[in-house]
Amino acid sequence: MNMMSEAAVEQAVNTKAGATVPVKMKARKVGVFYGDKQALFDVDLDVREKHVTALIGPSGCGKSTFLRCLNRMNDTIDGCRVTGDITMDSANIYDPSVDVVELRASVGMVFQKPNPFPKTIYENIVYGPKIHGLVSSKAEMDEVVETSLRKAGLFEEVKDRLQESGTGLSGGQQQRLCIARAIAVSPEVILMDEPCSALDPIATAKVEELIDELRENYTIVIVTHSMQQAARVSQRTAMFHLGNLVEEGATDHMFTNPDDQRTQDYITGRFG
Repeated sequence: MNMMSEAAVEQAVNTKAGATVPVKMKARKVGVFYGDKQALFDVDLDVREKHVTALIGPSGCGKSTFLRCLNRMNDTIDGCRVTGDITMDSANIYDPSVDVVELRASVGMVFQKPNPFPKTIYENIVYGPKIHGLVSSKAEMDEVVETSLRKAGLFEEVKDRLQESGTGLSGGQQQRLCIARAIAVSPEVILMDEPCSALDPIATAKVEELIDELRENYTIVIVTHSMQQAARVSQRTAMFHLGNLVEEGATDHMFTNPDDQRTQDYITGRFG
């Protein structure tokens, strides 16, 4: 009978716990200011590769503000200033030499409300790849459309409607189209800001199933107000309150034995 060595057992335990999972993005002492008002305070957080990290907390706690730091969407807000360091694969994403357009291709974003372009389904998908020079021929565009829609679990539903407007789809289909659009430019990280808040339960279940499939190939960070959703889709959870990161850890630990009373109160609905 073959016995695992102590080192092998320890490695297996560490891997299961997430201890040896590579860090894709790292935030250190991240602060965000809107003019004189500070919205985030010294946030330290590791985003693990090919994991789903859920950001939870009450409204206005800073979770969406932090999410927007990860692809520099806060750059578009007048008077917004970000301090501290955020790296992806050890490279500083706020370095002046970074091409923000390229960064946002690598770190895609899916918003709270589905926002397909007022174009055909086909054009929604190929728009990004064409802008970034990833496709040139019709054959290449056809391939990226089918591949992206299949990854988003939408191809079979729309394969005969590719020349119809994306805005004619149902809400859940529109959101999956937006996910397909993000996938089309081959991102490494996908950010999702309450992607199911405008969807019905059936559409929500489809998106959650999709998130679980996508994490095999992508690193995902999701902001959600639904504790049940965070528990279902994520491997890591981070709790925010009043602009501070309260705690972060494995989702099962956070939901069964959190270290901070504020997390316990929020998860159990006793948060005041």
